[in-house]
Amino acid sequence: MTCPDAATRQEAPAAAPVHIERRWPKEGYTRIPNWVYTDPAIFQKEMDVFFGGKTWNYVGLECEVPETGCFKRNWIGNRPVIMVRGENGDIHVLENRCAHRGAQICWQNTGKVADFTCPYHQWNYDLEGNLQGVPFRRGALGKGGMPRDFDPKQNGIRKLRSVNRGGSVWATFAEDGPSFEDYCGPEVLAEIDHMLPGKPLKLLGYSRQLIPSNWKMYLENLKDPYHATLLHTFYITFGLWRADSKSECIPTGGGAHSVMVSHNEGKKKTEATTEMSRFREDLELLDLETVTPRAEFNRGRVGGAWVFPAAQFGIQANSLKTRHVIPRSPTEHELVFTYYGYEDDDEEMTRLRLKHANLLGPAGFVSMDDSEMLNQVQIGVTGYPEARGIVEMGGRDTEPADYMVTEVLIRSFYDYYRKAMGL
Repeated sequence: MTCPDAATRQEAPAAAPVHIERRWPKEGYTRIPNWVYTDPAIFQKEMDVFFGGKTWNYVGLECEVPETGCFKRNWIGNRPVIMVRGENGDIHVLENRCAHRGAQICWQNTGKVADFTCPYHQWNYDLEGNLQGVPFRRGALGKGGMPRDFDPKQNGIRKLRSVNRGGSVWATFAEDGPSFEDYCGPEVLAEIDHMLPGKPLKLLGYSRQLIPSNWKMYLENLKDPYHATLLHTFYITFGLWRADSKSECIPTGGGAHSVMVSHNEGKKKTEATTEMSRFREDLELLDLETVTPRAEFNRGRVGGAWVFPAAQFGIQANSLKTRHVIPRSPTEHELVFTYYGYEDDDEEMTRLRLKHANLLGPAGFVSMDDSEMLNQVQIGVTGYPEARGIVEMGGRDTEPADYMVTEVLIRSFYDYYRKAMGL
């Protein structure tokens, strides 16, 4: 969906390139300088290059806006946007800023409206962002008002180029960027289509949290399979994610995206278990259903795809979810889980999807470990901005791996990142 007159509607001039006075370590992508997690100039350039550039960004699920006028507020990097279902049933993605003075017109996360009115000066827009009313446009008592040649058609809210893939909605600020299909590539598209096979979706709920760490740390966390088999007691003890399970780590999109999958093989003790200090052979659950999925299309396959810059589609047990990372500052990001199922799920499957969602989120049996560790990493790198991290587990290459004890996806990402950022 594109806007015919997008080039004339509130197009901001290109920002002056941000000059970065930094030098990457000579070892290249096997070393990560700590200043990439703390430098405000780096952060601003990321917002412009990645979120405001020729990338496709996750905005939401079609089922979140089921009827005409239903909207969801979201963010592309630090830029607020609105996903709204229009009069003709199409879903539009609009910049969440009034064309007049730039105030957010939508303050609630979700809702339903007939149109949008800016609270500041009450400029009014239809569901496609077209300006349809300006109070005092002709002035008052014959004085003031807008110039006679002011054209509402040229002063609406910018509508972003967007696409709906299997019920997931994506948008880009770049009118001349690649198609969504070309941007993702076949491996990532296959994962999206695996989890969003075209069936009507059913929204099950949300969880959200503010994590005091740089947004890239969460990206790295989901590109790092081997931490999960050391840190997360529930994963390794009950076989949900283990280093000695069949797995794949596939960098795609030049390193920007990635596909990472494993297989749920249940609770077991193997030679590799001795390396997992948090494996608890003595740990038993009275309610094993919490960690036992019902056989479904994934046949024990878990994992998913990271779509750069800020979204992941994944399966864990019977829980289907999206993760959306929203950068807030160089040292903070918001993490939003959206849990969903399918309209044709029976009552028992819906119950399991919700129950298995307890593995995730701010207080999840697994995810709370990550939140605390990312905070601790941020504290460490902030104190030593000129130090650097090492990413050589599994070697120094960027080739796909059929094992879990590797940092290949992180290396591949920073190979891409350096080139895109000009570092």
